[in-house]
Amino acid sequence: MEESSTWDFEFLSRIVDSFVSFLSEFVDDWLANDMRVSIFKILFSWLVFSLIAIHFAWKVYGNTVNDMYYRQGTGQNGGTPDAAPHLSGWDNAEGETKTHRD
Repeated sequence: MEESSTWDFEFLSRIVDSFVSFLSEFVDDWLANDMRVSIFKILFSWLVFSLIAIHFAWKVYGNTVNDMYYRQGTGQNGGTPDAAPHLSGWDNAEGETKTHRD
């Protein structure tokens, strides 16, 4: 049981060390005046700005968009009817309902 505990601690320690080293390299690159870092900053800022704009737009217009796709009622501009009124479905000219065998 003690070996398992040691292994878990060693595994967790390696993960934390890897994460810390990644963060330190990332911070060093972030502070460098490099062209790829500048491009990354621009693209990252654009992504964050776009996500924030989408979030606020959805807060403002979300209900309107939702209502456009999920209308209540029947008929034109009020939802989709179950069947068109001018079609009789499976009824034939004599008024009898057709079966699957016909």
